Amino acid sequence: MGITDLLCQALQRQSQDILNALRLVASTKVLMQKMKDERWDDLLSCVKLLCQDRSMNVPDLSSPYLSRGARARKEHSDHTLEHHYRVDIFYEAIHCQLMELDYRFNDSSLELLRLSATLDLKKANDIDVCHLVEKFYPEDFSDYERDLLKIQLQYYEVDVVQNADYIQLKSISELCQWLIKTRRVPNYHLIYLVATVILILPVSTATTEISFSTMSLVKTRLLNKMEKEFLNDSLVLYFKRELAEKIDL
Repeated sequence: MGITDLLCQALQRQSQDILNALRLVASTKVLMQKMKDERWDDLLSCVKLLCQDRSMNVPDLSSPYLSRGARARKEHSDHTLEHHYRVDIFYEAIHCQLMELDYRFNDSSLELLRLSATLDLKKANDIDVCHLVEKFYPEDFSDYERDLLKIQLQYYEVDVVQNADYIQLKSISELCQWLIKTRRVPNYHLIYLVATVILILPVSTATTEISFSTMSLVKTRLLNKMEKEFLNDSLVLYFKRELAEKIDL
């Protein structure tokens, strides 16, 4: 939990830095694997010290492990208690965490996040932006718009990236606000569209998962005929409770 906490906090942060989140995913996998390979003895020593401080009996880890139940007493096991705790529990728990990280951040997801971080860099990569649009958002951009996007990116590199104000921007959100403030959106409307699509990405999956769990709290058995609009308003108030508390009734 200590190893994965930093990654969890980074993924839940609203002003999400995609590149740093990607680095944390890779680092978390390395640290989890390192814990599996090297930290068992340290963990076991900590558990023994805890048992001694709490006057708890420490079992003989070299004794054979028998599963619980009436039939287990008649079974013969070649596994020791240490093998059970180390392999069946310790290794298995870390293995499940690594599998979950691989499932959540597979090659396709990592490529999408890496390409989405392109506009967050101080120098926009034309190839990456075009590849992002062609591979992951083909229905949002026509062939003509993809060709026009390449031209806009050339102007973007000269007019925006080299601007003194642009260097001070810290996120894609600030970039969108700056494009609106400087009235550059009409000139770079396709780049602005890519930026807004990227902004939606970190929020969409997490918000969807939270919505389903929250819906069971808001739309109860007694309120099962709640209309869609009222349900949406109620969910928004639930998600944004810190803002709702400031509303003067």
